Amino acid sequence: MRKFTTKDLTLAALIAAAYAALTLLLPGPSYGYAQLRVAEALTVLPFLFPQAAPGLLIGCLAANLLSPYGLVDVVCGTAATGLAAFLTMKCRYKWLAPLPPVLCNGVIVGGMLAWYEAGFGPNFWPMFAVAGLGVALGEVCACCVLGGVLLAVLPKVPYFKRLIAPERLA
Repeated sequence: MRKFTTKDLTLAALIAAAYAALTLLLPGPSYGYAQLRVAEALTVLPFLFPQAAPGLLIGCLAANLLSPYGLVDVVCGTAATGLAAFLTMKCRYKWLAPLPPVLCNGVIVGGMLAWYEAGFGPNFWPMFAVAGLGVALGEVCACCVLGGVLLAVLPKVPYFKRLIAPERLA
């Protein structure tokens, strides 16, 4: 296993700052059922740069500290993005990189929103269906569309091309 270098730490910090800034600058669509968190496009980056994963975790934690859902979003939302970043890092194919964020956030954040509104009573499952679908659709827009652009463009930028493992460039 290779060591985390100063360059890796700097990249992780920049990604954390970008994630938090994008979320906090666009707070309306960043929280809730019809969620389109533009910063989630960055969750595809661990496919190209494994050192992006801790940056995404810290950035999401910082953004969720100001969530209208409080501590439950700090824990659940951050866990969803962290798990998605880890799974994206393990993806073998570029076209699969957006899938972990869509699934993790749809299930975990959708479940959190349903619990927040309905508890674990009889309305939980209908609320989960609505919330999970809303979050997952926003994730598809952010990760597949915007994240897809990042996955296509970044390997062509000479500075970033040097940081990407050769097997990830194919």
